[in-house]
Amino acid sequence: MENKTKKKIHPAVLVVGGILIGVVAVWFVYRSFCYEETDDAFVQGHIVAISPKVSAHVEKVLVDDNQSVKAGDLLLELDSRDFEVKVAMAQADLEAARAEEEQAKRDVVRYQLLVEKEELSKQAFDKAQLRLQTASAQRAAAQSSLRQAQLNLSYTKIYAPVSGHISKKAVELGDFVQGGQPLLAIVQDGMWVVANFKETQLKNMHLGQKATIKIDTYEGQEFVGHVDSIQYGTGSTFSMFPPENAAGNYVKVVQRIPVKIVFDDDPDQNHPLRVGMSVVPEVKVR
Repeated sequence: MENKTKKKIHPAVLVVGGILIGVVAVWFVYRSFCYEETDDAFVQGHIVAISPKVSAHVEKVLVDDNQSVKAGDLLLELDSRDFEVKVAMAQADLEAARAEEEQAKRDVVRYQLLVEKEELSKQAFDKAQLRLQTASAQRAAAQSSLRQAQLNLSYTKIYAPVSGHISKKAVELGDFVQGGQPLLAIVQDGMWVVANFKETQLKNMHLGQKATIKIDTYEGQEFVGHVDSIQYGTGSTFSMFPPENAAGNYVKVVQRIPVKIVFDDDPDQNHPLRVGMSVVPEVKVR
């Protein structure tokens, strides 16, 4: 039988391998000690719902899904003809009320002279003053009605209250819309991250700590941010059906607490953000 010679590993290789394993182990221990990370995190942003204040048919739709808009841009126009008629009627009522008030003022001045000459009773003068007060009140009411009619007319044009992108568009030309009906939404520019850390990860976490943010959509890219705030309550506490621990079936579960992380730069310029994107933030806690 042939003797099989075993290859010996050079001692230097063993030493280098041991050093590498030790460095890697120290690195993982260091990271676990100095950094907190979670994959239960998502991009969040302000979503502004757009609804009409008056009921009317839609005359113009000037935006489409995912379109970028600036604050003050015209989004929709409603049929304004009925509201224009109401403004004209309110203006006519105001003119009539003003004429009545002016006549009542002249009567009071004239009656006062007659009372001083004892050619008219004090009772008749008091009635003239009462008519003036009534006419003044009617004029004020007519002015308020005109302002309301003008406001309603202005509501037939719907403008963007904030800058952002159109989403959930649910209105078309010719639709009859009711006041308060959701028509579309604007996802406002300027987003942040909500990271749901375990409560056991928050011992050394505080405001202002630096964070590295990885977004699943942009694999290989890292964004810099910092801890902006920590919610004063667990996620389950603010859920639709919070747990009732006094029911007798309590099982201890590690809770998660939302942490708001804001971007130090502006990823939107080259890496557009969308609400709900999955991210992995890593906070340096030491």
